[in-house]
Amino acid sequence: MNMMPISQSRQLALAGPVGSLDAYIQAVNAIPVLSADEEQRLARRLRSADDLDAARELVLAHLRFVVHIARGYLGYGLPLGDLVQEGNVGLMKAVKRFDPAVGVRLVSFAVHWIRAEIHEYVLRNWRLVRVATTKAQRKLFFNLRRAKEGLGWLSHDETEAIARDLGVPAREVSEMEQRLAGQDMSFDPLPEDAEEQATSPAAWLPAAGADPAESLEDADWQQQTAGRLQAALGRLDPRSREIIEARWMADSKTTLQDLADRLGISAERVRQVEQQAIRTLRAAIAA
Repeated sequence: MNMMPISQSRQLALAGPVGSLDAYIQAVNAIPVLSADEEQRLARRLRSADDLDAARELVLAHLRFVVHIARGYLGYGLPLGDLVQEGNVGLMKAVKRFDPAVGVRLVSFAVHWIRAEIHEYVLRNWRLVRVATTKAQRKLFFNLRRAKEGLGWLSHDETEAIARDLGVPAREVSEMEQRLAGQDMSFDPLPEDAEEQATSPAAWLPAAGADPAESLEDADWQQQTAGRLQAALGRLDPRSREIIEARWMADSKTTLQDLADRLGISAERVRQVEQQAIRTLRAAIAA
């Protein structure tokens, strides 16, 4: 079997990411599978001379196997393209670590690395909250999900049997089953006519003014401040009070010139009276 020119390999590899997933799959399936001798020769070049062209040919020739493995994880509701991308990362790690002297084909060696990367991606993205964090939980997650396909809740005997097969306590099987049965919930409030409106986490958040102590304190402060303000206004002379009410307490603020014309004084004098009245009010409220 003749080796594919590197330029042609690059064209086939680039056909997918910039186009559709179908185009990518068609492109990688068009790349010939390496014979055992070709694979050994490329692997020795990579290992002895750190030949990047050899590494590229090894990766390209095995992309079809990544697609095949990734298809097995479609049941988790994640895009096939993302699964393939993660699997390709595992393939590149496998190529880097592959030792041709061991005497096994690269595809057999790479399966572990491809699956490991896809597993990590599934666990990171299947739910907002990670359902498996330890090595034992990860093993239980994938095995239990396969064992439960097409079944309802496990019976006690089924739980015990799966626990024995996987070498884990029955309690952990039951806990993982509950995690698998859970669903992500939107945090944001749902439409008012939605049946799940009351179950939205945002509906259970405390309101900003929900603390009774703070509410009482704010109401008391408002009451005292309003009382002091009214008392302070009563101490002002009629002209000063009229200016304050027209400038700060009316719905529409009166200009200095309008007040000057009404009171028969200059606008500057109105401003001075206003500033003096404000200082008086502040002192009375703060007392």
